[in-house]
Amino acid sequence: MIKLPDRAVDLLLYSLSAAFALVTALTSTLMPHRAWGAIAAAGYLAAALLVYLVRRRDLLVWAAWGAVALLPLVVQAVQRAAGRTDRAQEEVLVVEHMGESLLHSGTPYLSRAEIAAIPLDERLLGYRPYQPGMSLFGLPRALAGDHWWTDARIWFAVVTVAAIGAAIFLLRDSPTPSLVRAVQAATVLPVTALTLATGGDDIPVLALCLLALALVATGRPGWAGIAVGAAAACKLFALPVVAVLAVQAIVTGTWRRLLPGALGLPILALLPPLLVDADALIENVFRFTLGHGLVTSPAQSPFPGYLISQAGPGGRYIASALLVTAAAVIGVLLLRRPPRTARSVALFCGFGLLTAILLMPTTRFGYLLYPAALLLWAPALSKDTGSSAPRRDTALYRH
Repeated sequence: MIKLPDRAVDLLLYSLSAAFALVTALTSTLMPHRAWGAIAAAGYLAAALLVYLVRRRDLLVWAAWGAVALLPLVVQAVQRAAGRTDRAQEEVLVVEHMGESLLHSGTPYLSRAEIAAIPLDERLLGYRPYQPGMSLFGLPRALAGDHWWTDARIWFAVVTVAAIGAAIFLLRDSPTPSLVRAVQAATVLPVTALTLATGGDDIPVLALCLLALALVATGRPGWAGIAVGAAAACKLFALPVVAVLAVQAIVTGTWRRLLPGALGLPILALLPPLLVDADALIENVFRFTLGHGLVTSPAQSPFPGYLISQAGPGGRYIASALLVTAAAVIGVLLLRRPPRTARSVALFCGFGLLTAILLMPTTRFGYLLYPAALLLWAPALSKDTGSSAPRRDTALYRH
């Protein structure tokens, strides 16, 4: 198999990304996406032209991220604060509404009756299908009003920069090519850059999960539990990472340090909404997510699970059965051949989430950023300094 030089891969990545951004700017039906593409195309093209001119590949990655994600984000936030209503995806509004509700009522969720009172064409925005921790990103706007710097995406970016920066510092002794590729996956890939600039709620969750893996790889399970617990307190997508890290911690004997943060923070985040209005929490996080809300989620991408669910009257049940079967198989593998290193955890989570995303009846193309980043992050964790040596690793990817 021919292995391309690292800079040749960089050139290909930035060039293809520039083409993707240009096509997005010209053809997307979503105005925030078009606005992102118009700026990001130039950023990716500049990065491609500089591949062989900039000595430090890692510095080029950070510069590219600023050009293709952070700059479009700030531009859209400024335009939105000036009155443009087409410069943010709906999830940004939902998160900011969560912050307002938390500030005024003590819970980020509306009850079923309150959602039913919203006009039908606006009812979808009444649902907040995130964990309570996500509402913290909406508090700046609730407290200080409509400014560019109170846009929830700005605070998504702040947490992301801090988490990715800390992870890179921890992994600074990893092989440079692997680390650069890992950072590219978490920052400049179009699926991550576009998501941060236009919606953003998945990016800090992903960044905290990647930080947790770096902390495990460098022998800091207690802090890893806090990082992944904070991610799970914001979004359910982090729970598979919590589960695999918990198994790894039990196998390696570090569970007393990891589990308090990994499980405690999500539970603590749930307590206030449960005490204020438990049914509102259930309505938003569970009923709506499972398709039993007053309206259904518009999340639809042409993956196998969605196509099967639309194939006929029993399609949804077949897709659900396939998803449950896949989850059972992954669960059995996880228990019989548990991961012992951060690298194997990343691979387990990456392949597991990829399988789930492909088989879910309702999903989004953007969710692919999770498995893409996790799988490309794994090689940077190869110098694992955790409690167990890699040669004893029996994860599912080993033969």
